[in-house]
Amino acid sequence: MNTEKEDKLVIGVGGRAAGVNGNGPTKLVDPLEDPVPGVGTYEDFNTIDWVREKSKDRDRHREITSKSRQSTVALLHSVSDAFSGWLLMLLVGLMSGALAGGIDISAHWLTDMKEGVCLNGFWFNHEHCCWTSNETTFQERDRCPQWKSWAELITGATEGPFAYIVNYLMYIVWALLFSFLAVTLVRAFAPYACGSGIPEIKTILSGFIIRGYLGKWTLIIKTITLVLAVSSGLSLGKEGPLVHVACCCANILCHLFTKYRKNEAKRREVLSAAAAVGVSVAFGAPIGGVLFSLEEVSYYFPLKTLWRSFFAALVAAFTLRSINPFGNSRLVLFYVEFHAPWHLLELAPFILLGIFGGLWGALFIRANIAWCRRRKSTRLGHYPIIEVLVVAGFTALLSYPNSYTRMSGAELISELFNDCSLLDSSQLCGYQQVSCVGNTLADRPAGPGLYTALWQLALALVFKMMITVVTFGMKVPSGLFIPSMAVGAIAGRLLGVGMEQLAYYNHDWIIFKGWCSPGADCITPGLYAMVGAAACLGGVTRMTVSLVVIMFELTGGLEYIVPLMAATMTSKWVADAFGREGIYEAHIRLNGYPFLEPKEEFEHNSLAVDVMRPRRADPALAVLTQEGMTVGEVESLVESTHYSGFPVVVSQESQRLVGFVLRRDLLISIDNARQRQEGVVSASQVVFTEHAPSQAPDAPPPLRLRGILDLSPFTVTDHTPMDITVDIFRKLGLRQCLVTHNGRLLGIITKKDILKHMAQIANRDPDSILFN
Repeated sequence: MNTEKEDKLVIGVGGRAAGVNGNGPTKLVDPLEDPVPGVGTYEDFNTIDWVREKSKDRDRHREITSKSRQSTVALLHSVSDAFSGWLLMLLVGLMSGALAGGIDISAHWLTDMKEGVCLNGFWFNHEHCCWTSNETTFQERDRCPQWKSWAELITGATEGPFAYIVNYLMYIVWALLFSFLAVTLVRAFAPYACGSGIPEIKTILSGFIIRGYLGKWTLIIKTITLVLAVSSGLSLGKEGPLVHVACCCANILCHLFTKYRKNEAKRREVLSAAAAVGVSVAFGAPIGGVLFSLEEVSYYFPLKTLWRSFFAALVAAFTLRSINPFGNSRLVLFYVEFHAPWHLLELAPFILLGIFGGLWGALFIRANIAWCRRRKSTRLGHYPIIEVLVVAGFTALLSYPNSYTRMSGAELISELFNDCSLLDSSQLCGYQQVSCVGNTLADRPAGPGLYTALWQLALALVFKMMITVVTFGMKVPSGLFIPSMAVGAIAGRLLGVGMEQLAYYNHDWIIFKGWCSPGADCITPGLYAMVGAAACLGGVTRMTVSLVVIMFELTGGLEYIVPLMAATMTSKWVADAFGREGIYEAHIRLNGYPFLEPKEEFEHNSLAVDVMRPRRADPALAVLTQEGMTVGEVESLVESTHYSGFPVVVSQESQRLVGFVLRRDLLISIDNARQRQEGVVSASQVVFTEHAPSQAPDAPPPLRLRGILDLSPFTVTDHTPMDITVDIFRKLGLRQCLVTHNGRLLGIITKKDILKHMAQIANRDPDSILFN
């Protein structure tokens, strides 16, 4: 990767004067009249020009509309062009929904395979294996003769220390095997398939190009390794990577439609919708997905994209519902049905959970970034396979003895959200038996089973908090939603049970009087787990609106919006007090991507002249002139630099700005002219004017390149405040902006210059911005 590829102009040579009579009979190639293949495309690790891309699309649309009035075929073409966006959304929804269903089913199957195998067919997971059995009891619904643990198969014993050790060892062996396969496949075939993918997708949606990040190999390997990574028992989720998978589907399907294949800005509208699809299939939350795309990942989100995201999320959710991966005929992942309403006084513990979520979020981001920075800067980063195997082995070793860490993250959250009913055999419902009213149970004193469960949960909380810091960012696909929610759900359940016991033993206290009488069902520990999960996820990602909507879609708990809102808002405020960045923004900064955070305020009172290049100590600004330079001079100027663009001025003396030309377009056009236009040699003049200048009869024909010249580059004056300049860059998605004084060119500001300036103000290393 060339870290010098910035949208920066060149410091270098000028041009020489020309101007002699005569024109040769040769036909001149003009990119304006005769488009050159490759012009208007971008190199890897460069930023797209949003303004140019939108302008190209408007011109294309205008042309189609004007032709549609001339013939029926053209009219049909116009209709198909208008419909192609909706068709693409339909395909993205269907493909993402089908892949998500396959991932869910496969992950469930492989997770169960660590503990045993089904004799009816090895492809059945534990639950499906025991569905058809007539010998299961309600108390032991997981026990059936068709399902054999590894100890039963190997030793024939189901109980006892030897059977336990065999099961323990097999659990660790499978965990190591799955994690080894995941990291090896990522390393060998698709290095971009690791991590969550959301930081890179945010950067891509802001206009940056990372070739191959959304390609077919990345999609195939991410889909396979995501199943393996989740099944290995590592503390990670599949929800973040599913956003990456959906965006890969969208990017691949974009190639079927010329409108999206040839326009980077239009493609990013589709990718924004695909991000919504990813969350829709991850959680079964279509509306939450659309809001997630709008709030968290998208840079440019017009109203049309909102409607298309909504449609695509709907199709994806419908597809997933048809596949029915959870086997419960519901789309929601953690369906809850709480019997008792919440009371106003419970807002205090909910806000307490919000504070915990904010503190955990801030602590997690700092610890994880410190660990990832250590991985990048030390020899640890050179051995990703060993790192993954050590973490997977350590996780399996410590997870197995505790039933709450042994089960998958989604199962754990489902268990914690559960409200205890009369016939519940869960350890979390190990209360002492007292009289009950109907199927709803009054608050009861905790029994020995519940105390054991609480100890195990407390240990699981400490373990999850520590291991997730090390796991997120390894070279396997890893999401953060489920681990963060698990931490919050454990904390919430512990607090909920504590509140329940407090109310049971002290119902005459003033805070419980009037609403929590003896024998009533007042406190619902499952609700506290739900609120805690939202608070912790909010603290880590800083999501607010979309998180609350995802949570109530995820659980079906519509009447608990206020507790969720209170906890989520509190967690955001508390976490923001320690640092404004969420985990995804922190990883963007760690990786040095050129991303202008829309939420970040620019508070310094500097001017454009303080940020532009060249600085006062630098050599004078060098430019192309609109006429008078030869092909040889232009080529030597381009070859002597690594920069991506050149301002064009009237002459070296006047420095009056004419336009801006991109390095890639310049090289492609010169190369094309050498092949297609006779007589183009190094001495040929390069002209950016409308009419070729008069030349001597024996002079080689000129090369007209006005067609690749941007005649309306964005300019600011040298006294424009930088906060306005930063706003212009954010809102228009600019690559670069030229600085003038009374119409004379002074310098240039690129996105990278702004990011470096902002890093300097924040006392960070400005050279950490790697790409542009």
